[in-house]
Amino acid sequence: MTKHCVKDWVLATRPWSFPASAMPVLATLAYLHWMGEAVDWLTGVWAIVNIVVFHAAGNTLSDYFDFIKGVDREDTIGGMSLTSGTFEPVEIRTLSLVLLAVATLSGIAIVAFTGLPTLYIGALGFALTVLYPWLKYHALGDVDIFLTYSVLPILGTSFVATGEFNLQALWLAVPIGLITVGILHANNARDTEHDKRADIKTFAMLIGKKASAQLYCVEVLLPFAWIIAGCVLGVFPWWSMLVLPALKPAADNVRGALRFPKEGAQALWGVDEATAKLQLIFSLLLTLSLIIATYAR
Repeated sequence: MTKHCVKDWVLATRPWSFPASAMPVLATLAYLHWMGEAVDWLTGVWAIVNIVVFHAAGNTLSDYFDFIKGVDREDTIGGMSLTSGTFEPVEIRTLSLVLLAVATLSGIAIVAFTGLPTLYIGALGFALTVLYPWLKYHALGDVDIFLTYSVLPILGTSFVATGEFNLQALWLAVPIGLITVGILHANNARDTEHDKRADIKTFAMLIGKKASAQLYCVEVLLPFAWIIAGCVLGVFPWWSMLVLPALKPAADNVRGALRFPKEGAQALWGVDEATAKLQLIFSLLLTLSLIIATYAR
C-alpha cells in the first residue's frame, strides 16, 4: 500500500463539507445565549468537535460504499480518494471505522457529563450516519441529512449546553437544514445519470431534472424568507437580517441550478461545494447576528 501524509487522510474526509455539521451547533449555542440561557460553552465546543468527527466518518463510509457498489467510478466526481487510486477501499473503510470509534467514545463521555437523554440523540445520530448509504440508495438520503445535520444537533446541543431540550431552538432547523440538504441535492442531481447506471434511486432521480432544479432553489432561498418571518414574529432578533448579504452567493448557485434541466450535469459542477460555502456564510452571519443582538440590548 502507498504511504500517505496527514494531508491525504484529511482530504479523504472531505473537510469542505464540515460546515454542514459544525454550523448547526454553533448557531444553536448563540441562539440559546441570545435567549438568556446559561450556556455551557466548553461542552458546546466539545459537541462541535464530536459531530465533525462523526461527519468525517459518515463521509468516508459513504465513499467506501459508493465505490464498492459502483456508484463512484473513474468518470464520476465524488469519492475521488478511491476513484483516483490514492487510497485502497480497505484504507478508507478502516479510516471510517476509526473515526466512528473515536466519535462514539467521545459521545459516551459527553453522555457521562450531561445525562442519559444525550445518549438517545447520539444513538439516533449514529444509526443515521451508518445507515446513510442505504437510505441514500433508496431516495431517503435528504431526510437522513436533514435529521442528522439539523434537527438532532440542534436538540442535542440545547440539552448538553443547558441541561434541557429547548424546542424553540428548532426554529433554526429549517433555514440551516434546508441549505445542508441543498448540498446533497445538488450533488445527487448532478450525478443522476451515473446513479442510474449503478442501479440506485436518489430523490433527485425520482423527481426529475426540472423539479430538482426548482427544489434546489427552494432549499437555498426559503431560509432567507424564514429568517425574515422569524424576525417579524420575534423568534429571531432584527439583527438576524444580517444574513441577507448571503443572498448573493445563493443567487449565484440558483442560476447554475436553473440551467440544469437544459445543460445537464455540467451546470451543477461545483454547486455542491458552493452550497457548503453558502452554508458557512449564512450560518456565520446568523451566529454573529445573535451575538450582536445579545449584547446590543
